[in-house]
Amino acid sequence: MTPPPPADAAVLSTRSLLAGEGHRGGTLPSWAPWGALGGALVFCAAALAALGWFTIALTLVFGALIGIVAVYAWSRAVEGARRAKDRAITMAIASAFAVAMAPLISLLYEVVRRGVQGLSWEFFTSDARGVVGGGGAEHAIVGTLVIAGCAALISVPIGIMAAIYLNEYGRGPLRRALTFFVDVMTGIPSIVAGLFAYALFELFFGPGIQMGIMGSVALSVLMIPIVIRSAEEVLKIVPNHLREASYALGTPKWKTIAKVVLPTAFAGLVTGVMIAIARIVGETAPLLVTTGVVDSLNANPFQGRMQNLAVYAYNEYRSPGVMKQASYDRAWAAALTLIAIVMILNVIARLVYRRYKTETR
Repeated sequence: MTPPPPADAAVLSTRSLLAGEGHRGGTLPSWAPWGALGGALVFCAAALAALGWFTIALTLVFGALIGIVAVYAWSRAVEGARRAKDRAITMAIASAFAVAMAPLISLLYEVVRRGVQGLSWEFFTSDARGVVGGGGAEHAIVGTLVIAGCAALISVPIGIMAAIYLNEYGRGPLRRALTFFVDVMTGIPSIVAGLFAYALFELFFGPGIQMGIMGSVALSVLMIPIVIRSAEEVLKIVPNHLREASYALGTPKWKTIAKVVLPTAFAGLVTGVMIAIARIVGETAPLLVTTGVVDSLNANPFQGRMQNLAVYAYNEYRSPGVMKQASYDRAWAAALTLIAIVMILNVIARLVYRRYKTETR
């Protein structure tokens, strides 16, 4: 009878099997992936510059590919095939993330670099009425906040109540039909929403009508399906045992939803609403059709045309007038202000979520 192998031999055999074929027993230094990637980027930058094709985007793409190949070859020679594959896949994922983030960082950098030049006290506190080649964007900032606020007042109650129906009450063909139409509305072009709002108001006020509330209605068409979808997903994660406990105490369904389900999902609902507002606050096409263009302050959405930051930036860049550079600076400043508003909304959503979240309670 053959005696069993020693314990040390069994451990070494298991380690060899886990390491895979070609295991060398060595380990790369901790700086190896970064060193390979840095060397690949330097090599690609030099090669592309010598060929006259140098761009940051090409350098990042080719540098990442060469860096992955270099790390794989180096790790395979030192650590073995299994560890080399792990390092290559890890680096590929990290490189894909970096390549995806590069356009966003480049965009933010460009907007900040150019937008800061157009920011001033006048930009935030004055409009452009009667000013040739100057003026501020107060009317556009106020118009953006008013139009987005009215759109939220229209969309949030409709969206949340529709989500409550789909998650708590809806059954059968009607629920499936509503879900289908919500999915369709999520993908409609924004200009279609603008034309719909214009056609709707034209029936009551006649052709040529343009008001701030029309822009709010157009934006609500885009915002409602986002609110419905986000709210529905949030309501789905509310534990069923909370509903069952409420029903066991004799609480009717509507009160269970109002007193148990909605407070539990409050943080997620607020986050979804903020994301929906951030999605529609920068829309341009529907507002060109519905709100028009004006150079003076108008805070009443039911009376006359109303300017907003997206259309303001578009007009400043399209029709710069005599002082072109000043108009371009104001356009970039408007874009920077719009991005700042979106970032503030997202920060508020995160703070509300952290304050009222219930997952860890």
